[in-house]
Amino acid sequence: MSKISFELNAEIRKDEGKGASRRLRRTNMVPGILYGAGIAPQPIAVEHNQLKNKLEHEAFYSHILTINLAGRQERAVLKDLQRHPSKPVVLHLDLQRVSETEKLHMNVPLHFTNEAVAPGVKEGGIVSHLMNSVEVVCLARDLPEYVEVDLADLQLNHSLHLSDIKLPQGVELVELLHGREHDLPVASIFKPRAAVETEAAPTAAAVPAAEGGATEDQ
Repeated sequence: MSKISFELNAEIRKDEGKGASRRLRRTNMVPGILYGAGIAPQPIAVEHNQLKNKLEHEAFYSHILTINLAGRQERAVLKDLQRHPSKPVVLHLDLQRVSETEKLHMNVPLHFTNEAVAPGVKEGGIVSHLMNSVEVVCLARDLPEYVEVDLADLQLNHSLHLSDIKLPQGVELVELLHGREHDLPVASIFKPRAAVETEAAPTAAAVPAAEGGATEDQ
């Protein structure tokens, strides 16, 4: 688990409904909800600029957050975020309380390493990232900031699958819990089609040339 920490100051929201949410947004506040851990859901409000600054950090989306609310601290994760379709404005957020004894389902980003030294790249191949995040299940204390995907051994015309990823202790991939048929490719290395066609062109051109020579001999 990362040593980075995030705190979010929140207020208890007393008024609910669309009208109340619109009024709240006009005061530069974002309506939200804090739920989970067997405790009744709590409507909250968060200052927009504070939240926007936090959202600029990739780790914020997959981290245990400290929520300062009404003189107490609660631990939670960001579960959902609603943004305005055409403006840089956050409309609503969902925070889920975490428990030390209950496992979390979270999407975490993938970080690809050693692309430049992959054998397939050295042979002229190009890396394709087929996923940019994965859903993991783990206890809160084991939640990774990201999952590393090492491409150091990836060969040309091959793919690296979910089952090839080395996970931190205590972390499982949700897809693999559903069976082997869910062992999806994460990254692959192939040569661009134009490069393959260029390499094949001299061989194709040599065939009619040879046939033409045989005709002249006859």
